[in-house]
Amino acid sequence: MSEDAARAPYFVKSFERGLAVIRAFDAEHPALTLSEVARASELTRAAARRFLLTLADLGYVHTDGRRFRLTPRVLELGYSYLAGFTLPQIAEPHLEQLVAQVRESSSLCVLDGDDVVYVARVPTSRIMTASITVGTRFPAHLTSVGRVILAALPDAEVDIRLARADLRPHTARTLASADALRAELRRVRRQGYALVDQELEDGLRSVAAPVRDRDGEVVAGVNIAVHAGRNSVDSVRRDLLPHLLATVARIDADLRITGPAVTGPARAAGRDTGTHR
Repeated sequence: MSEDAARAPYFVKSFERGLAVIRAFDAEHPALTLSEVARASELTRAAARRFLLTLADLGYVHTDGRRFRLTPRVLELGYSYLAGFTLPQIAEPHLEQLVAQVRESSSLCVLDGDDVVYVARVPTSRIMTASITVGTRFPAHLTSVGRVILAALPDAEVDIRLARADLRPHTARTLASADALRAELRRVRRQGYALVDQELEDGLRSVAAPVRDRDGEVVAGVNIAVHAGRNSVDSVRRDLLPHLLATVARIDADLRITGPAVTGPARAAGRDTGTHR
């Protein structure tokens, strides 16, 4: 059965295509030609052109006649989610306190499909090679914050996610097999935190711990990212991990008071086994 035939009767194919056009743009491709948009969104040039011109009329896209760019108005599409999602608001003061203590960047992430998405971030003044802002996404299995969320999922769901994950190594240290990742997730589950040593990018180490709602469900993760040249694996565990765990405990305590209304979107994202790449 084709993918289109399997769609529900209410499914609006043109809306899906319009979203594909928007998703064609990212940090590495902020400006695209018509041909590039058509290729990235798997549309014909004629269809891509219609969607781009419609988005331009609505104020979401700007063009100089050859290349197209998203406009800041696109942020409105994500604001509706964040406006009703108070977890970042709860976590951010705690992240700021953590960064003041350790003088390293810290972020709050949730699971969306097979990626982690940064929903709050407090950077330091140091320049990191990884350019990360709110909305940045990475494959969950490659990151410390992704692994603490994945480790809380049932084994069967983990198997499904690893079976469809792109396990090609990003560095010489990347865990690039499903068996190795399963073993690592079991370790993360036992110890309550994840430490990733230069698997996503050479020179970048990170440690993360899970955030739990008042029902004890993991709904997000908080990390500290450091440069490997300044922090050894041992120093990350010794000097940074205790502060991270204390910070997460304070966020958990606030969530227990606030209740499930703030964690619904995160829980829904974490339970989604579809692909949103």
